[in-house]
Amino acid sequence: MASLLGTFLTLIAALAEEELNRPSAAEEGKKVIRAMLIVGLIFIAVIALGQLSRWASHRREGRRRSAQY
Repeated sequence: MASLLGTFLTLIAALAEEELNRPSAAEEGKKVIRAMLIVGLIFIAVIALGQLSRWASHRREGRRRSAQY
């Protein structure tokens, strides 16, 4: 019986320690917002690279046409 009580108290202490180490809702919200901002920046970077590629292709095509004639 004493062993069961000791195990139960150890379990309660572990749960209490886990509860103390859990981040607050505000901290979790900050992490979510940071993650969303990073994903948004990745989307913007991909769009910018695509537009830059299109612009460079357009310039190359214009130079090829003028060199042929």
